[in-house]
Amino acid sequence: MVRPRKPRLVSAYPTITAFVPQGINVTGEAVLSVDEFEAIRLSDFEHLDQENGAALMGVSRHTFGRLLARGRTAVADAMVTGKVLKIEGGSYEVRGPGHRKRRGRRGRGLGQGYGTP
Repeated sequence: MVRPRKPRLVSAYPTITAFVPQGINVTGEAVLSVDEFEAIRLSDFEHLDQENGAALMGVSRHTFGRLLARGRTAVADAMVTGKVLKIEGGSYEVRGPGHRKRRGRRGRGLGQGYGTP
């Protein structure tokens, strides 16, 4: 039995959902998922490293790296081959304005911020 995929946290749904090449015949579609878009946004637009980007998305650094690689591949495919780039789908959850990433208890003694002393 396959483990269910954990949703990735994104700041908002993209306002632009497609890019269409101009001046050439469109050769097809390349799909960029919303979570891949968020990884590219955090890494390339916000200039965050993979560790900080992964923390904001609520995933491991390795998962963030895989999302980033798949997203960049989709963007390159669309640009090089003249495809429409659509942003849709993926396993994601929109992070609310008051959302904070929960911290684990590792390295903390009793009564240091969790529960009663």
